[in-house]
Amino acid sequence: MSVKKYIGVITVLLILLCLMQGCKGGYSFTGTSIAPDVESVSIDYINNMAMIVFPPLSNSLTEALKDKFARSTRLSLVRYDGDLHFEGEITGYDVTSMGVTADEVASMNRLNITVKIRFTNNKDEKQSYDKSFSHYADFPSHESLDSKQAQLVDLIVEKLIEDIFNNAVANW
Repeated sequence: MSVKKYIGVITVLLILLCLMQGCKGGYSFTGTSIAPDVESVSIDYINNMAMIVFPPLSNSLTEALKDKFARSTRLSLVRYDGDLHFEGEITGYDVTSMGVTADEVASMNRLNITVKIRFTNNKDEKQSYDKSFSHYADFPSHESLDSKQAQLVDLIVEKLIEDIFNNAVANW
């Protein structure tokens, strides 16, 4: 490649960099679209209101959501009255049989967790929502839920947090 082509490529890259620095939109390389005037987020404890209660679940969900915002955004985590505010409860925690074999025995079980989240964007009410999120993980029926529960819950919580986060700040 000639020197002129290198200079041309560098010039284009510098122009793009300058344009990106001059943009005042709320977009970032993490996939979020948070307005520049949004500076804080508050996350209430997510209570467990399901018929079946797995004691660590409320804390796991609450802390995972806080961690997601701390790692993926520039927002300050505040106790109350954040520009973005989350509250909610676990409304479902159940196991169902899946995949019946020829002997009419379930070959797989499915743990399903449902969470109802109320998200308030105090800077732009149109972004707010009141929505349920649900995810599941399957496990072999010959294994007990007790032996797999913590691992399954971790997988499901990760998926739930991703959905809650994306619905709030990744408005594509």
